[in-house]
Formats: sequence, C-alpha cells, structure tokens
Amino acid sequence: MRYGFWLPIFGGWLRNVEDENMPATFEYAKTVAQKAEQWGYSTTLVAELYLNDIKGPESDSLEAWSTAAALAAVTEKLEIMTAVRPGFHNPAVTAKMAANIDHISNGRFTLNIVSAWWEEEARQYGGIFTEHDKRYDRTEEFVQVLKGMWTNDVFHFQGKFYEVKGAHLAPKPVQKPHPILYAGGESERGKQAIVEHCDAYVMHGGTVEEIARKVADMKQRRRQAGKEPFRSFGMAAFVICRDSEEAAQAELQRITDVKLSSGYAGYHDFVSKSQLELQLKLQDYSVSNRGLRPNFVGTPEQIADRILAYENAGVDLLLLQFSPQLEEMERFAKQVMPLVEERRNKLAAKGGKQDEQNLHYSRK
Repeated sequence: MRYGFWLPIFGGWLRNVEDENMPATFEYAKTVAQKAEQWGYSTTLVAELYLNDIKGPESDSLEAWSTAAALAAVTEKLEIMTAVRPGFHNPAVTAKMAANIDHISNGRFTLNIVSAWWEEEARQYGGIFTEHDKRYDRTEEFVQVLKGMWTNDVFHFQGKFYEVKGAHLAPKPVQKPHPILYAGGESERGKQAIVEHCDAYVMHGGTVEEIARKVADMKQRRRQAGKEPFRSFGMAAFVICRDSEEAAQAELQRITDVKLSSGYAGYHDFVSKSQLELQLKLQDYSVSNRGLRPNFVGTPEQIADRILAYENAGVDLLLLQFSPQLEEMERFAKQVMPLVEERRNKLAAKGGKQDEQNLHYSRK
C-alpha cells in the first residue's frame, strides 16, 4: 500500500465545520507536502476546481496547476498528481505545461483526468460543459492529443473537438513514454474511456465489497480490451484516528452534523450531472469524495486492519483526507502506517490471510 493525500487547497475537507485550522494558502500547502515526504507519504493529489466546492464558491481556494509547479520545485520525492479537466484546457498547451512540470519535478508529475460535473463553475469560468457522454468523447480526444504530443517528434491530429497541425513539443517529459494518466469514473461510458486510454484507476471511497467488485470489473475490462494491466488502483478516504473508538465516533458525529452551509452549493450538480453507481446521501457529502464510506474511523489498530482489507481487495494507493491536515497526517504516519506493516508481516507468517475476526470487523 502507498499512502497519498489530497493537497489542502480548499481550506479543509468538512462542509459542516467553518474553520479547520488549515488555511487555503500556498505556504500551508507547501508545509504539508514537505512534512508528508518526511513522514512516508508517496503521492499528493491536487484537485482542480476554480470555485471552492468545500467551503463555498465565495471562499478562497488555490489553482491546481500553478500550485503543482510550485510544489514540484520545493519537494524531492512526492508524486504530484494534478487533476485536469478537458473542458477548461487546450490539450496541446496542456501537454507542454505537463512536460515542463515533469522536468521541474524530475519525473514526479502525473495527471488525474477528470470530466467536469459542476455546471455553474463552467459558466463562471468559460468552461465547455456538455451532457455526460459527450464529455467523455471530448476527454478521449484530449488524452490522444496529450499522448501524441509527448511521444511524436511532429504531431498531427484531426478530431471532432481538437485539431493539431504539425506540432513540435520539446523537451519531452522525463517519464517514458509519458506521465501516468489516472482517471476515475463509474458510468459505462466513463469506464470504457478509462480502459482504452488511461494507465491507472482511482475511486471514490466505498466499502471493501464495493471496491473489490470495482477492481475486479476494471481488471476484466482491461484484459478484454487487450491492454496491459492497470498500473495502480487508488481510493479516496477520510481518516479519523483517535485513542479510543468512542472518541473517534464523537468526532464523526461532530463533522456530519449537516448544516446545509454554502459548501453544499455544488451538491445538486454533483449528484444530477454525474452517473454515480450509488445513491449519495446528504450526510455522505459532508466529506468530499465519499471519504467516510471506507470507515477509517477508530483506533490505530482498527484502521490498520481495515487498510489491510482494502489491500486484499486490490487497492494499492490510498488518497487520504484529514482535518486538521498536519496534525492528523502526522498521527496517521506514526501510529497507523507502522501497524499496517507489522500486521501484514504477521499475516504473512500465518500464511497470508487475515484472520476471520479482523476481516469481518474491517468490513463493517
């Protein structure tokens, strides 16, 4: 298991808590990223939204790509996975920018391909917003242009959405043949596009059973398409780690006390303009990306057992959220990460299978 984290660019992750003591500033984001490297985190995911989806559209938030480039210059080991939404970008220019950041980072820049869902944001920022399946038609062409620019000396492309005439891109990215392309999607059309064009699959938080089914399904689709296996399966999750289960549950109750603040401004667009496999409840939306569904809520021992259950289900990258970020990331790194390793080693000594009691508890 690799441990990643969402970069805190929105001032927090909780829609029901006004001040999480994690300001939406580059200075704070830089501190989090540099400390994360010391604590053993491998990856940071930089979300791309021009409006603040967590604290409300009127609140401060950082722009993804300029933040990623700045982080690339002040970190040494972190994979910087940055979201990109085709409806807001020229693909040839994006390929050039990505190659440049890949050089700044010495080969640590990757992309999370996202088909936008927030219509109001697109209206305010001039993004192209179309009905669901057409967004994926655009995304497929966008990725083809990215790869073509990265791997060809002279690139030509004629599609429905994009045209490139004899373009040169130099220098090429450090990574060969190109930076890793992550993507997530739950609709049939989205899965088809990801299987055909991307390198790794990322998922919203879900139960062990839900995630195991998704991983198995995407592996099968990839085989049927005659493609190499996905390089990674990642999952989002929110962590509440406390010394007792009672304290963890009290914190869970506090952060899910739904107040219908301005942080819920994008809720209707998210549930109505995405094709989700599960019905999303308002309480689930208290934390972004269905982060509470994995139930990483409890003592270090309980969370470690649950992580191993997800590892057994096929997840190899956790994209974690914490509040407040610095304090809780450090707690997780010092109290949970070593336990996962310790318990994995014990399981290996027993023959590689988690005992039934722990497996049942981790799936609750």
